[in-house]
Amino acid sequence: MLNVGKIEEGFVLDHIKAGRSLDIYEHLQLDKLDCTVAIIKNARSNKMEKKDILKVECDIDMLDLDVLAFIDHNITVNVIKNGEIVEKKELTLPKQIKNVIKCHNPRCITSIEQELPHIFYLADIDREVYRCKYCEEKYMASAKWN
Repeated sequence: MLNVGKIEEGFVLDHIKAGRSLDIYEHLQLDKLDCTVAIIKNARSNKMEKKDILKVECDIDMLDLDVLAFIDHNITVNVIKNGEIVEKKELTLPKQIKNVIKCHNPRCITSIEQELPHIFYLADIDREVYRCKYCEEKYMASAKWN
């Protein structure tokens, strides 16, 4: 059995769908942070059969919870201080996301004006539907991550 030591201060992202930890690593831009990151893939789970886990030893404020919630709002965020879990954060779908996904509508202004940010707003929380701020192009939040 693999044993990854505990961290003293940081956060643990638990209950990540198996195989998705590298996507999360990229989108949270953890490679740009000067901190220790452990990626555990395909760990056994009673709840999910298999799951991924990310352990990050740095300040929780460096984590963009909106991006994480957009990717998968079922991920458990455990905040660690002095080697112990001090808080579990619940994720909810963000009302707006910026520069996480790109609009695929070729007639959208973002296709022509390259420097414009790609902004999507939550149009339907039950179906997890986002729409482009500029052209209303529909995007299903779960489409890319399932």
